[in-house]
Amino acid sequence: MPPSLAPGVLVTGTDTGVGKSLASVALLHALRGRGLRAVGMKPVAAGCEPTPGGLRNEDALALQAASMPSPAYADVNPWALTEPTAPQLAARSAGITVSMPPLLEAHARLAATADVVVVEGAGGWLSPLADGIEHADLAHALDLPVILVVGLRLGCLSHARLTARAVTGDGCRLLGWIGSAVDPGFERRDDYLGLLRDALPAPCLGVLPHAAAPEPRMLAGCLMAAADAVATLTSGTIAPR
Repeated sequence: MPPSLAPGVLVTGTDTGVGKSLASVALLHALRGRGLRAVGMKPVAAGCEPTPGGLRNEDALALQAASMPSPAYADVNPWALTEPTAPQLAARSAGITVSMPPLLEAHARLAATADVVVVEGAGGWLSPLADGIEHADLAHALDLPVILVVGLRLGCLSHARLTARAVTGDGCRLLGWIGSAVDPGFERRDDYLGLLRDALPAPCLGVLPHAAAPEPRMLAGCLMAAADAVATLTSGTIAPR
């Protein structure tokens, strides 16, 4: 790992709307519960609202609020795009060219004050972050392993296996996966969790239950295995305080 980079993880999903943001924020709380200085990052966010302080994204704000020490919003979300669509289309609509250097510079500033950085992707693994920038490019540039959030619903077995195959095929390390109960009516959830445990080439690091208004801080306990897996990445890298 380059000396300028803090350990961390890239959180991706089997699709959009599977609970990446909830998992990322809950993971930050779990890591802080382990005594680590943990900060979140949303490198590219589409669907930002204008505020007096500039464009703001709901997911990025949640990551910022769960971080300690509290980072600047511009570092949490260096590329903020207005239109709530694929980042490539949102950037084109705004006349913006998203590039890698500002992402790396923002991450370096976050890493300078933290023990671990949780980086949330956009959409699924093969949804580009920008024209010419894939999730794999970011994972390699920041030397990050990947946690996959699996939306537990019909079809998730194929989606999860395909995504895991893509992650490892891109030369990235799959640290583990988190189940997310996005469909409260999914009657075979436990059966599918068993199939996923058998099929995926990395361990299950927790399961998030369905909730109408989930509270990430309260769900941190569901992700202690994920926090432990990420914490092992910090071994020998945390400077004495």
